[in-house]
Amino acid sequence: MIRPIALVLSLASPALADPAIPTFTDETATADLSTVYEGEWEYMAGGGVATFDCSGDGFPEIFLSGGAGPSALYRNRSPQSGALAFEKTEAITLDAVLGAYPLDIDSDGTMDLVVLRQGENRLMRGLGDCRFEAANEAWGFDGGDAWSTAFAAIWEKGQDWPTLAIGNYIDRREEAFPWGSCTDNWLHRPDGKRFAAQIPLSPSYCALSMLFTDWNRTGHPSLRVSNDREYYKGGQEQLWHLEPGQPPRLFTEKDDGWKRLRIWGMGIASADVNLDGYPDYFLTSMADNKLQVLKDIAAGKPDYADIAFKSGVTAHKPYTGDDPSPSTAWHAQFADVNNDGIADLFVAKGNVDQMPDFAAKDPNNLLLGVGDGTFIEAGDKAGVASVAVARGAQVVDLNLDGKLDLVVQNRWTGPEVWRQTGEAGAWAELRLQQDGANRDAIGAVIEIKRGEAVERHEITSGGGHGSGSVGWLHFGLGAADRAEVRVIWPDGAEGDWMDLPAGTFQILRPDAPPEAWTPR
Repeated sequence: MIRPIALVLSLASPALADPAIPTFTDETATADLSTVYEGEWEYMAGGGVATFDCSGDGFPEIFLSGGAGPSALYRNRSPQSGALAFEKTEAITLDAVLGAYPLDIDSDGTMDLVVLRQGENRLMRGLGDCRFEAANEAWGFDGGDAWSTAFAAIWEKGQDWPTLAIGNYIDRREEAFPWGSCTDNWLHRPDGKRFAAQIPLSPSYCALSMLFTDWNRTGHPSLRVSNDREYYKGGQEQLWHLEPGQPPRLFTEKDDGWKRLRIWGMGIASADVNLDGYPDYFLTSMADNKLQVLKDIAAGKPDYADIAFKSGVTAHKPYTGDDPSPSTAWHAQFADVNNDGIADLFVAKGNVDQMPDFAAKDPNNLLLGVGDGTFIEAGDKAGVASVAVARGAQVVDLNLDGKLDLVVQNRWTGPEVWRQTGEAGAWAELRLQQDGANRDAIGAVIEIKRGEAVERHEITSGGGHGSGSVGWLHFGLGAADRAEVRVIWPDGAEGDWMDLPAGTFQILRPDAPPEAWTPR
């Protein structure tokens, strides 16, 4: 693991008050996103959304998983601050796709795409101008023949190429498919500028989300895995040690203080919610979502308390309609949707298939942070409380107006996209770029001063549910008109403090002044 980057923004402390409700306009009918996530039981999980810039104009493109049908990459044709518009391309039309994650694997400055499939996973090498070529053979990557449902990536210390973790679900080779046994997850470590043979992560319990995270701020990330099944075989949520040059090994209760947790784990979202300087984790499940914070930082053990109920984010049943049945949650993402300087939380909801014990009409959640560690539901008021059968999603600034938009992929009925059209607070959007390996600084830490407190953000590749994003890093600034910024780069060099104006896009590089960028 490279030494984490620390980037500090100095802001005024947000006032405690009822949060401003953002206004979203449904532009599904006019944005021209049409790919449907199709398929029967073997596609009950997945349905991911990836956003990244492959055209070079700074605007994020959208890749939508198609399940049993063809997937598609959509080129962003939206004018800045204008209505959302996309053009379907023929760049990547793979079928059997469950999810996708952008990652500049070879650090050539052109984004690549990791595609998870029912069958052989694919690494798609970016060629520029939203063109791609298959790269499994060239990069020595064994895509396997599994039901792959989770992904995470990190650059380990001393490596020019990333380490990839891939989570797998039911064993496709068993006669009982799709209700057979869980199969091993894989770790793909680099061997020079290729990938070595897969390392099984055994035992595995049907992973639906993974995340490399520096949970204890040692500079050495661990691999967190959220699992869905096989509790009768010892199944539980997992945390893996990842030490350079050493085989991965599990954290245990006896040796490390890792407490067994059994949920129908589906997605992971991470943020420093309680402002203690350590990442907290929101875990989606069926009727039992968790928000975990470290119990005792000084103890140095991964022992977590669940504060979901006290924080108002259990999101365990529909908040609209008259169905009292429990909810089913998938993709989750922290983001400052109303730009007030306080983290909010979006959760995509949808029944697994037609499970009668769970809600059939299950609205997505938009939980707004109040500033005292609690959240309030605003999905219906904001206009995003869809009851389509949601899976993957991205909360992202699609038209580069400083306000976050929302795209959700739904099972059977196709995607929905909402543009944020109301008033919002101040903002800044940043890109970290460096020469050599890990150009987008995956594994970075961004710190923001919130009055006397400091809020930390890990820059990750993974988590969520089948959905990844690389691009502008969005920060709400509330009423502040400037941000004081510094960067500590992977080689340990600390940049000078920089004063950046709100409402701007800034590219930050080592040993260079900030570069203001303007959308074209």
